[in-house]
Amino acid sequence: MTADRVLVAGVDSSTQSVKIVVRDAQTGELVREARASHPDGTEVNPVAWWDALNSIVPAALEGVSAISVAGQQHGMVALDSQHVIVRDALLWNDTRSAQAAEDLVQELGGPSTWSAAVGSVPVAAFTVSKLRWMAQHEPENAQRTSSVVLPHDYLTWMLAGKPSNLTTDRGDASGTGYWSPLTNEYRQDLVELAIGHELVLPRVAGPSEAVGTAIGIGRDDIVIGPGTGDNMGAALALGVKPGDVVVSLGTSGTAFAGSNSPTQDPSGFVAGFADATGNYLPLVCTLNAARILTATAAMLNVDFDEFARLALTAAPGSGGLSFIPYLDGERTPNLPDARGSLHGMTRENMTAENLARSAIEGMFGGLADAVDALTRAGAPVHRVILIGGAAANPAVGEVASTMFNAPVEVPPAGEYVADGAARQAAWVLTGELPLWNDGGAGQTRFFEPDYHEGIRSNFRTAWASLFG
Repeated sequence: MTADRVLVAGVDSSTQSVKIVVRDAQTGELVREARASHPDGTEVNPVAWWDALNSIVPAALEGVSAISVAGQQHGMVALDSQHVIVRDALLWNDTRSAQAAEDLVQELGGPSTWSAAVGSVPVAAFTVSKLRWMAQHEPENAQRTSSVVLPHDYLTWMLAGKPSNLTTDRGDASGTGYWSPLTNEYRQDLVELAIGHELVLPRVAGPSEAVGTAIGIGRDDIVIGPGTGDNMGAALALGVKPGDVVVSLGTSGTAFAGSNSPTQDPSGFVAGFADATGNYLPLVCTLNAARILTATAAMLNVDFDEFARLALTAAPGSGGLSFIPYLDGERTPNLPDARGSLHGMTRENMTAENLARSAIEGMFGGLADAVDALTRAGAPVHRVILIGGAAANPAVGEVASTMFNAPVEVPPAGEYVADGAARQAAWVLTGELPLWNDGGAGQTRFFEPDYHEGIRSNFRTAWASLFG
């Protein structure tokens, strides 16, 4: 490392693990990375996230001048008046708050009222729904709760040495259900509707604002950025602009689009989020994505290479086999108690090849509907960018080209959430948002659209037979 080289770090604190990337602030060149595992489950003690991060930061942050944290959205970290954790954090994928979400929607006057208030209609994943669940089922914990922060907020606060003031950013705040991208303000009336009293909520810092230094790890020479939510971090890394739709294939599936103006979707399908730059990031999230493929590969007793070979051997449409992939319930559409199923089975199409391909088509069935919903909400679609662990599977890009009526790009595998956090850290440090091109090792794969309406039609027919 040359004496004048400036390094920045980005953290991705996800459901399953924590990753750190260290990059050159000017060029974006990857210098080093590290990771550690998180405990499994839909509720987790936030201290476990800090322990995992703290286990890798000492070595990872050598020579680093700035750091930002991007984290899983929506998770409810409840703190008392002394900032002591009240209970384990309820994560985005904890669906016990589904009825609470429905109750809140009705009590405020219906989906249109919520959409007009905060740009989104609450579902089980949203923080506001988890507040109501806690108020109903754990009233003593609800009463003790003085502040609520998000997972990335908690780690930022710990890194900064537990300051008296809590901070967040507009991107992650927009996923709570009580901060409005339309007005850039909290709605304490919605907080009180959910939990029964007002909360001390984290200050929303500016996109490139320094919020402290890393004295929590004994490094007051490292500046801390405001951080953001995981999807906002990925969008920042990819430089998403209007016309771009990113489909992220992780534990959950998300489709989000760049937008210069806020969106409101009374149907609740599209969440009207903000991004990490001052613009907007309308987003649709499904509960099931990469795990559909891993579960199907396990059922077929094959590795991912063989799974891909099987899927590519089958013809588009999987011989009429349609996979409704709600293996863990579903968030969008809001069907938390749903389960997966296979439709259109015949003796002829019940092959390993068709089953493998139908799993990928099923994963994209809901996500293709998500992209259509983004278009209806006013977000143009000029290209689809596939990222996430499942995007690396050789069959995924080719199948995607039959499901989206737009060109599909699969950039090199990379830690895009952490990269976005690192890009934010460089912005905080230098005052300018850098232009980086180093997403990951390898070449972007391009797929021209080969859209098959029949696949989508079969998926919709199978869906309607279950849910009307």
